[in-house]
Amino acid sequence: MKIFKNISTKYVYILCLLALLYNCEDKKSEKKSNAVTTQKEAPKKVEEKEKPKVVAEREFPKLNNDNAMEFFLQYEKHNKENRVRIITDMGNIEILLFDNIKFHRANFIFLTKQNYFNDTQFYRVIDNFMVQAGNSDTKATSRKRSNIGRYLLPTDTKKGYKHDRGVISMPSSEIDNPHKLASPFEFFIVQQRGGAHFLDGDYTIFGRVTKGMDVVDKIAAVETDEADWPLKNIYIRKVEIIN
Repeated sequence: MKIFKNISTKYVYILCLLALLYNCEDKKSEKKSNAVTTQKEAPKKVEEKEKPKVVAEREFPKLNNDNAMEFFLQYEKHNKENRVRIITDMGNIEILLFDNIKFHRANFIFLTKQNYFNDTQFYRVIDNFMVQAGNSDTKATSRKRSNIGRYLLPTDTKKGYKHDRGVISMPSSEIDNPHKLASPFEFFIVQQRGGAHFLDGDYTIFGRVTKGMDVVDKIAAVETDEADWPLKNIYIRKVEIIN
């Protein structure tokens, strides 16, 4: 009986030990299970969708030789301004644009409203002849030209205007251009006393200086290099409409 009693006690002890180990393993499994579940149920990081780039609509078409004339024919009907102020490093020049030179007036007003002339330069200056402006050697000016378009304007020399001192005229394009079509981005002001009438018939006069010829004279008097470019850059800071 003693042996049996000892065996029974030992057997009970073993059963208790097994039960204890089973409970511990069950708790470990429960913890592991909960950890995996938490990871699966955790909210995923929502990736922000890339916003589509907004391309600004053009207010006006990109101009070329095929559409420019029709564009300015319509533009001049709704943009009748004809007085502008050219603000330069050396002072202000006020100009009256001639109403009967429609395309060239409309072109100048259009470029003014597009802020094209801002930060361009007087890039060719010849004392007692003329000062020429509307260009620069900067990439910003090239980009503005590219955005507006590439086009030329026909000459309009039959209105009786002459290249007197103080008139504003449009130079012909530097490209092969036997008809002297005008470069729309540039202009020159005759500074020569007595005028430069040898230019009559070749270039389109489309306005005249009403105030600031003393500024034109100061610009014409600056020192230049062999290409007539001022040694110190003279910028047009802004062209603004004043009526």
